[in-house]
Amino acid sequence: MSFINYSSREINCKIAYYGPGLCGKTTNLQHIYDNTNPEAKGKMISLETETERTLFFDFLPLSLGEIRGFKTRFHLYTVPGQIFYNASRKLILKGVDGVVFVADSQVDRYDANLESLENLRDNLDEQGYDLSELPHVIQYNKRDVHNAVATDFLRQALNPNGIPDFEAIATEGVGVFETLKAVAKRVLVELKKGN
Repeated sequence: MSFINYSSREINCKIAYYGPGLCGKTTNLQHIYDNTNPEAKGKMISLETETERTLFFDFLPLSLGEIRGFKTRFHLYTVPGQIFYNASRKLILKGVDGVVFVADSQVDRYDANLESLENLRDNLDEQGYDLSELPHVIQYNKRDVHNAVATDFLRQALNPNGIPDFEAIATEGVGVFETLKAVAKRVLVELKKGN
């Protein structure tokens, strides 16, 4: 959960972008990084494999205002999409304050979305979290592809509880900041409840 540094008067929150391989998690973070004021962000660290998939995590501290005189700093991570990096996924979820589930809209990635969402639930459960009680949002990425599944169909399968969800084309920045703002707002609401 969030870490409060009283000497620097900062609240540090961790948000993880989760989803199947090549769904656009890293693309989301790259767009946020490229379009954020240099004074509001730290260095982005990206560890990638030869196929340009995120191997471990991306890290982007991003300041988004203050709560009761404390600066809030969000640390954004992506988990590796490939299932064989499950240990890394679990490590990245440790101490998470919020989650963005990035779904791939392509019809042939439908099962991968379901598998990844179930894996997210399992990994959170292992650490004592319940996804239904954790601030999270869903992003339906790649809405521009010719074989995109209808949003209503994805929503029915991935979001039966009606949490905030967003259509996106991360390569163009469509829906990227809206997704981030929504999850950050949900995390801040939870933080304020704890005060």
